Amino acid sequence: MRVDAIQLTRDLIRCPSVTPQDAGALDVVQGALDGLGFTCYRLPFGEGADRVDNLYARLGTASPNFCFAGHTDVVPAGEQNHWQNDPFGAEIRDGAIFGRGASDMKGAIAAFVAATSEFIEDAADFTGSISFLITGDEEGPAVNGTIKMLDWLTEKGEILDYCLVGEPTNPGKVGDMAKIGRRGSLNGRLQVRGTQGHVAYPHLADNPIPRLVRILDGLLARDFNDGNDHFQPTNLEIVSVDVGNGASNVIPEMAEARFNIRFNNAQNDDDLQQWVRSVCDGVGGNYSLEMRASGDAFLTPPGILSGLITDAVSKVTGRVVELSTSGGTSDARFIKDHCPVSEFGLVNQTMHKVDECVRLDDLAELTAIYREILTSFFKGKK
Repeated sequence: MRVDAIQLTRDLIRCPSVTPQDAGALDVVQGALDGLGFTCYRLPFGEGADRVDNLYARLGTASPNFCFAGHTDVVPAGEQNHWQNDPFGAEIRDGAIFGRGASDMKGAIAAFVAATSEFIEDAADFTGSISFLITGDEEGPAVNGTIKMLDWLTEKGEILDYCLVGEPTNPGKVGDMAKIGRRGSLNGRLQVRGTQGHVAYPHLADNPIPRLVRILDGLLARDFNDGNDHFQPTNLEIVSVDVGNGASNVIPEMAEARFNIRFNNAQNDDDLQQWVRSVCDGVGGNYSLEMRASGDAFLTPPGILSGLITDAVSKVTGRVVELSTSGGTSDARFIKDHCPVSEFGLVNQTMHKVDECVRLDDLAELTAIYREILTSFFKGKK
């Protein structure tokens, strides 16, 4: 039974699965995979409002196990009247499907399934397994999704040999870029406290703003200059400075700043946190600091998986893929502890935007590329 990628994409978009709501999206995926003979496991984690549903599905029991990973949850649509069509209507217009999640990443999930249906129709006797690791918690906190599913797989003795994540990696055309790693991300929230007072009597107050400025200056003074063959340099960005003071004659009690560090594999989370605290301690005073990391940088060195992507793209589109570690983060940061992982999906120009869309031609190309990857991977494994 062949699956139509266009119809499946539309069915998925019509499920308003804004994190952590599933809204039937995983039922749609499971229904398609059930029809292809997959054994499906629904894996809800968390309690109450934090509860998230997830899906693991596998066809076959032998190794190697090639896994497609992704997420059915989406970010909010925002002001619906800013969209030309219903953001969950999946309307087709001008050769594209419009709707939240079209490019990030319901279209890629549909291409996963469609490619798999075509592959097993032509190679039903292949030796090995194909699996799907689909979460409903990628756009949110990412605590009740992929990371807990991977723990479940370990407990059950399930082994993933290679994993392809369908994040939208291409800046312009399908085949422009694949991700073979990602930088780590460290978020910081710094609050410096003083004593409120009248600006005309500074000796009776303690202004926290100068100390905050000195700390930020110390953080920004570091020149990481640590780019390498696979990673751009680490960078620290101040994203917010807030005093909350509406008066011009009052010294505030507290000043706050938020920052983010995107770091490569020359740095790690623990060392960066120690460095930030040392800068704060060097300035002194009363401060509080919260830091949260999404994981260290990682790299899947060019090899079998990137070669499969590169060759498939070349065969289907004639394009040469750039192997990159640029951009944000994804659930590949969890999967890399279990098997080699890379990311390749749709064009990312409209993700998270009003009128998010996927071109029908791009969906067809991506499906063909995924099918070619499966064909090449399982070639001769009979």
